[in-house]
Amino acid sequence: MSDPGPSPEAKAKKPSKLTRVRNIGICAHIDAGKTTVSERFLYYAGRIHKIGEVHDGEAQMDWMPQERERGITITAAATTLEWRGHDVHLIDTPGHVDFTIEVERSLRVLDGAVVVFCGVSGVEPQSETVWHQADNFHVPRLAFINKMDRPGADFQAVVDEIRERLAAHPVPVQLPIGAEDQFAGVVDLIRERAIYFSGAEDDPPREDSVPAAMANAVAAAREKLIEAAADFDDNIATAYLEGKPIEAAALVAALRKGTIRCGIVPVLAGSALRNKGVQPLLDAVCDFLPAPTEMPPIQGTDPTSGQPTTRPPEDSAPFCALAFKVAMDEGRKTVFLRIYSGVLRPGDEVQNARTRRNEKVARLFSVHANRRERIERAGAGSIVVAMGLKDAGTGDTIYVPKAPILLGRIDAHEPVIARAIEPKTQAEKEKLDFGLTKLADEDPTFRFGEDPETGQTIIRGMGELHLDIMADRLRREYGVEATVGRPQVVHRETLAGTAEAEARFERQVDDETLFGQARVRVAARPRGSGNVVKLAIVPPEQVPGAPRIPETPRAILEAALEGATEAMRSGPEGYPFEDIEVVVTGIEYRPDASTPAGQRAAVGEALRQASREAGTRLLEPIMKVEVTAPEANVGDVLGDLNARHARIEDVGVRGNQRLVVAKVPLRRMFGYSTDLRSATQGRANYTMQFESFDAWE
Repeated sequence: MSDPGPSPEAKAKKPSKLTRVRNIGICAHIDAGKTTVSERFLYYAGRIHKIGEVHDGEAQMDWMPQERERGITITAAATTLEWRGHDVHLIDTPGHVDFTIEVERSLRVLDGAVVVFCGVSGVEPQSETVWHQADNFHVPRLAFINKMDRPGADFQAVVDEIRERLAAHPVPVQLPIGAEDQFAGVVDLIRERAIYFSGAEDDPPREDSVPAAMANAVAAAREKLIEAAADFDDNIATAYLEGKPIEAAALVAALRKGTIRCGIVPVLAGSALRNKGVQPLLDAVCDFLPAPTEMPPIQGTDPTSGQPTTRPPEDSAPFCALAFKVAMDEGRKTVFLRIYSGVLRPGDEVQNARTRRNEKVARLFSVHANRRERIERAGAGSIVVAMGLKDAGTGDTIYVPKAPILLGRIDAHEPVIARAIEPKTQAEKEKLDFGLTKLADEDPTFRFGEDPETGQTIIRGMGELHLDIMADRLRREYGVEATVGRPQVVHRETLAGTAEAEARFERQVDDETLFGQARVRVAARPRGSGNVVKLAIVPPEQVPGAPRIPETPRAILEAALEGATEAMRSGPEGYPFEDIEVVVTGIEYRPDASTPAGQRAAVGEALRQASREAGTRLLEPIMKVEVTAPEANVGDVLGDLNARHARIEDVGVRGNQRLVVAKVPLRRMFGYSTDLRSATQGRANYTMQFESFDAWE
């Protein structure tokens, strides 16, 4: 593929080095081959000189001991490589649902992504999750259909699944030459050339003419590619209608435009483990995914005035960055920053939008997995690691004090599973608390606290594997030997009906009277619709001739909403509320006595009274489970799921195996992996991800 060069907009300005920067992520379902693709990228770009395989526990990007032992990616790892004169900043993300926060916060700061699909399994559950996360952040994507050498690989079937299950517009820019053990290479549809790979890691690709047997298929696929490009370039549309030849460079430029607008998804094929298709995929990263200069200016809010504001991706603009990941390096906090504008240097003073405190950047590093290289300057579009920002957390906006801006935060998912944890000796209690605090700083989906009834320390996370990894890290990194109890699910509460209540709060504190009065109406909402808190206060009628009733100040109204939000964190059973509506219908405002603190307390008490009157129901985490098994084992799988009170949603076909889709309460799924292996002699696999909180049985 030829490089289209800078866009017309970029040509109007002095060419910037940023036009040859790509900030990308590698995302996929677990075991689709993300880390293998990343390793090949590093090898062919000359960043490493020996390929490390995931199955051997030697992958460069899987640097944690737990990753190498288990053969999975747990934490997002960043690196930088050079390809065709472009600086590619790459983040390899986890594929396991328990670590979805790593994907979410990576996609939040990336300009593009390569989504890897297995040529046999196609679109899998975590593939869908990653895709929808990328949709939310409007991240342009390439699709790489990997493992084309595996039995059952079907390129077109996966393309069709991307279109149907992900509601995307996939446009193949390659066709595979053969499949399964006959997979030899790909046809580049843009240049109409065949590219063959020997499979040896040091053999360069060999180009040739398109195989005669594929001529018709290539012609049909290229016509569809041109039709897709024509939607983004009128000149191509005109040439296509007039039957004129279309230059490869023009096609690349049009497809690039469509990709950056998230209008199309170029699709490529290969087998990363067999060293096939990797170099053209790197070419596609440079050709189709955007530079930071091609992304719209980052939008935010001025924290002082509350007015919308933006920052262009330029070194000359005021400095602004998002802290998207926190990690501990031998007990010292390191913060991963995506710099959106301006320049950052060691010694610079910056401000945190959340704390409004100033801090000095001690050191800056570029990063390669767990190895860091010290740098003295980082400009717009960079992804770097900073030390010295002691107060920074995931999702914090960092800016130069004279030009404040608040960027959108990164939402963390609520934990769905809990376990008790105790140090083996009381002397280690302090070390345990220290280690848990550090782990919670790193991972927003990991929480801990003390059970008020038992006094035990409870850790909460996204799944059994998540908490197992945290307990293992406590032992290895912080030297804490701890006993972990049986998993317990985290519940929610919802309302059984509708009710209204009124409460008054009046208390003398020192010389100040705290007063508040409120009326609150509560009601249940449909499952999965979330919570709503709002004001619906009807202004009192003014009686002619009577003293004017003062208007309720904004601070009191905001305190009422805050009081409702705080009270929703704990229902009558002690669990947070889910899917309820809280409406503050009345406030008595007394200028001489009403205070925000009193109003918060009054609304909270009114909500508690109303919820008790309406009645509550417990909700539990419900998981979506997909099991792939041979035909002979389907009966065993269904029987076991039914015993777990599952609701079977579909029994279909995926490749040459059967696919069972079900919803199951999380409390019924503990130990399922072992039971499934035993029932099917190890021939079945499953994936599980959180679906919703709901009442069951």
